[in-house]
Amino acid sequence: MTAKLPHRAARRLALGGLLAAGLALATAGARAEEVVNVYTTREIGLAKPLFDAFTEKTGIGVNSVFVKDGLAERVKAEGAASPADVLMTVDVGALLDLVDQGITQPVRSEVLESAIPANLRGADGSWYALSMRARVAYAAKDRVSLDALHYEDLAAPEWNGKLCIRSGKHPYNTALIAAYIVHHGEAAAQKWLEGVKANLARKPAGGDRENARDILAGICDLGIANSYYVGLMRSGKGGPEQEEWAAAIRVVLPTFEGGGTHVNISGASVAKNAPNKDNAVKLLEYLVSHEAQELYAKSNFEYPVVAGAPIDPIIAAFGPLKIDDIDLVAIAKARKAATDLVDTVGFDN
Repeated sequence: MTAKLPHRAARRLALGGLLAAGLALATAGARAEEVVNVYTTREIGLAKPLFDAFTEKTGIGVNSVFVKDGLAERVKAEGAASPADVLMTVDVGALLDLVDQGITQPVRSEVLESAIPANLRGADGSWYALSMRARVAYAAKDRVSLDALHYEDLAAPEWNGKLCIRSGKHPYNTALIAAYIVHHGEAAAQKWLEGVKANLARKPAGGDRENARDILAGICDLGIANSYYVGLMRSGKGGPEQEEWAAAIRVVLPTFEGGGTHVNISGASVAKNAPNKDNAVKLLEYLVSHEAQELYAKSNFEYPVVAGAPIDPIIAAFGPLKIDDIDLVAIAKARKAATDLVDTVGFDN
């Protein structure tokens, strides 16, 4: 007997099959032009300037498909006929999940290996970081005098009733909690998370930018959020209201005691059955060029992974970034334990 998929799942796979067939036909019909097919969890609007610049520079066309959820399931369903060449994600855990599920392939490239630090790429060439974002503190400009902060301090009594944060189960916070586990162990991480929960001004909710909104409203004095949202707000890309939110905060780069600032990455792997593998490698190599790294900084206010690449002035104004040097793979492996701790302490309740 053939098992039936739930209607929504069947519909999603059917749509995925149609899109894959369309991309395959486009690829077959455009061999003379040269193409690379990208499946990405990053919204296409953010990645398009990079893809357009790559095409202009190389003549290789980029077919991109936004896959909000179920990227691994889609590629698995397409199997050996998948047109995907490059798989891009906005979280290291999601990227390593693709590697673990066997739908990527390692590639060796002197360009990638010389441009990207060893702790920001797979040792076997199975994944590569392309940009970074830091998990920072938004502090109330008119109420908090703060030049330095340790993540460990977020559980200190001085922040009682003054802290805002989004859900502990959001990947950005799961990764931070996982990093704490790697630094200090699960028992210490649980105690810390209980202290952070006790300091909350409201239930964990909303997105990172809402922390700035609530600081302006006087609900909290300190928020934990990603660095690039400040660029989006202060540049006007979020609208006049968000410019006002951003004007109410100053940014502090926290560090772990004895370590550095926690970062997460956007990154990519070459798909296991990539029909245009050489072009996939060329795209990744272009994305770590200074030209592309500057485009990352301008379009989404992210930190470059390549030393010496330009940083947007809004982000550079936060001060020097000392990246925490613990292994991103270790952080990814600790995510399950981090999620369990969120449940154990009832963090989101």
